Amino acid sequence: MKLSRKRALPFTAIFLSLMVLIFTAVYLKSVADYKKAVKETSFSSLDISNIPDGVYVGEYDVDFVYAKVEVTVQKGVLANIDILEHKNGRGSPAEVVTDRIIEKQKIDVDAISGATNSSIVIKKAVENALTGEKYR
Repeated sequence: MKLSRKRALPFTAIFLSLMVLIFTAVYLKSVADYKKAVKETSFSSLDISNIPDGVYVGEYDVDFVYAKVEVTVQKGVLANIDILEHKNGRGSPAEVVTDRIIEKQKIDVDAISGATNSSIVIKKAVENALTGEKYR
C-alpha cells in the first residue's frame, strides 16, 4: 500500500527536522570540544638555549584551528619560524605571533588580539617542534 503525498509529507518533515537536530548537536559538540582543547592547552618552560642547532617541524590541531611550523635554532636561539600551514577557522590569522616568539626568545608570549586561539595553536606547534611532541 502506497502512502499518498499528503500522508508522506509529515513523515518527510519529521525526518528532515531530526536530521537538522542531529547535525546541530554534532556541530555544537565539535565546537565545545574545540573550545575545551584550546582552554586546556598549556606550555612548558622550555630552555631554548639547551636545544641543539637544527630545523624542527611541529604541529598542533584543535579541530577548527591547525598549525604546522618549521623552527630554526642557531647557536641556542630561535632564529626563524616559518608557518608551513595554518587553518584559522573563522577567527583572524595570528602569524605575527612568531615574530613575538623570536623577539622574546620564549614560546608563551602574548596572543594576537582578535586571534587568541590561533595564537595558542601556533605557539603550541612551535613548542611541539622543539620538544618533538606529537600534537593532540
